[in-house]
Amino acid sequence: MIRSFKYQFFTVLLIVVFLTTNRSQLFAQQNINDTILTSAVIYNGDTIEAKTLPDLAFYSRYNQYQMNERAKWTRLRNAIYVTYPYARRAGIVMNDINKHLETLPGKASQKNYIKTRERELKKEFTDPLTNLSIYQGKVLMKLINRETGNNCYEIIKEYKGGLTARFYQTVAFFFNSSLKQPYDKTGEDAEIEKIVQEVERMYGYRG
Repeated sequence: MIRSFKYQFFTVLLIVVFLTTNRSQLFAQQNINDTILTSAVIYNGDTIEAKTLPDLAFYSRYNQYQMNERAKWTRLRNAIYVTYPYARRAGIVMNDINKHLETLPGKASQKNYIKTRERELKKEFTDPLTNLSIYQGKVLMKLINRETGNNCYEIIKEYKGGLTARFYQTVAFFFNSSLKQPYDKTGEDAEIEKIVQEVERMYGYRG
């Protein structure tokens, strides 16, 4: 009986020791790992945990007006990307022609020089320019004005005479356009100016 009691006592004691040991180890592990570092702010004397939430994207559908405006802008941007290299080339050519004309003595030699350059330009630009749409042509005239400081009517009049300029102006009228289009980079053409600057940055054009 005594032996049986001792056996039970030691069994209970071992169980208590085992449970106590496991719990103390568990608490020891918790004490090591239960500290989490976090940011905090002090607000009205209280320390409050601070967290940065991830970005949350919101999406909305364009209404019809926004879709129309977006389509217009895309059309304009595409036209500028197509025509700006021609307008820039036109500006370079005009400056070069004017520079050479100043060195020629008389009108006859100046006319011959202009004809020579005209043939050269036709050979270079006829095919690509005839493939432009009417809308792209209008944008090109705006950009030529930007690059040269003169509208297309003034340029034609200067090099080909007033009669030729009036003829081309009449043709442009039938296409709902005008060779006398101004260029106002801070007014009605501000959007064109922004896109042109984008093109210049993208392709590394310099003034």
